[in-house]
Amino acid sequence: TDDISYGITSLRLRIEHKKAEKELKESLIEVERSNVELEQFAYITSHDLREPLRMITSFLQLLERRYADKLDEDANDFIGFAVDGAKRLDAMINDILIYSRVSNKDRNLTTVDFNEVIKEVYVNLAASIEKTNAEITYDSLPSIIIDKQLMTQLFQNLISNAIKYRSEETPKIHISVKKEDKQYLFSIKDNGIGIDPKHLERIFTIFQRLHSDREYEGTGIGLAIAQKIVHQQGGEIWTESQPGQGSTFFFTILIKNNL
Repeated sequence: TDDISYGITSLRLRIEHKKAEKELKESLIEVERSNVELEQFAYITSHDLREPLRMITSFLQLLERRYADKLDEDANDFIGFAVDGAKRLDAMINDILIYSRVSNKDRNLTTVDFNEVIKEVYVNLAASIEKTNAEITYDSLPSIIIDKQLMTQLFQNLISNAIKYRSEETPKIHISVKKEDKQYLFSIKDNGIGIDPKHLERIFTIFQRLHSDREYEGTGIGLAIAQKIVHQQGGEIWTESQPGQGSTFFFTILIKNNL
């Protein structure tokens, strides 16, 4: 009797386990399908929005150039506000496109020299580096099998963030790395304005900003893109900071042994 009872119980448990496993697989498939559809929607919508926005911006700027001397100061200010708003919206749409492409992009895995990545970022950010006299230094960095374009985007977003939120001192940014078991731990340290510890989780949330547009330009997507890139590589990203004491961003990159 005990054997029969045990057998029936075991059978029921196996049936429930298989049922739960099937439901879990179906849920994961549905989540993956929803994510893909959401990313495609974001990409298509953002792409389609940029054309009419460019037209609005162009006509506003044409209006500003052609009638600036015929309008009063308030009218010119209003046009200026509209142009600035359109430019900010265009920047936000562009960042949404980048955010959606992180998931949709086909991976191009090659052996990437991270010293070359930093040099490329330096060229891309040359204008803001020159304007602020930012000093960027880095240790000897490794070569890793990874997607170079995504790594360039990652470092560019983090370094650009460090330059933007600078203090009154000359921006100083240092990049270091150390190998830990099967991953590399990177750190990007700056001497900027710092972040209140209570906001450290918020900064990676898309569209979350700690400052107004008047204080600092931006769309609130840059760090969300950085986090998404790191997570897609199987790594983690976090920051340590105190107000007025700068910030240090840390992220991990897994070591791949072959292409």
